[in-house]
Amino acid sequence: MAAKTAAPKTPKLVASAKPRKKGELFSLLGDHTQLTRKQVAAVFETLGKVMATDLAKPKADSPRIFVVPGMMKLTAMFKPASKATTKANPFKPGEMMEVKAKPAKTVLKIRALKALKGAV
Repeated sequence: MAAKTAAPKTPKLVASAKPRKKGELFSLLGDHTQLTRKQVAAVFETLGKVMATDLAKPKADSPRIFVVPGMMKLTAMFKPASKATTKANPFKPGEMMEVKAKPAKTVLKIRALKALKGAV
């Protein structure tokens, strides 16, 4: 008969008083998934590349969306440039104020999904 080898016991998850450092998170995930720290780091690096590719260069009429299943939904939207204008000053009625021109930009919004909201 072959002897069964017991799987190493994973440490209990405990809330951290401070935000976890990158190395601590990689070690903790490695302990719970039986992966090395380098493998966990490679997974995060690849996830970052996939997110950057999927969210890059959104168009004005169609935002780009990336979902991390069960955790969050990221939306990248294109905001066109605005021209400089003059508007009524909300703090001093009757007085006009200048609004500076703003360049075009991509805005990133992150929403927590139901599973993550329920866990917290």
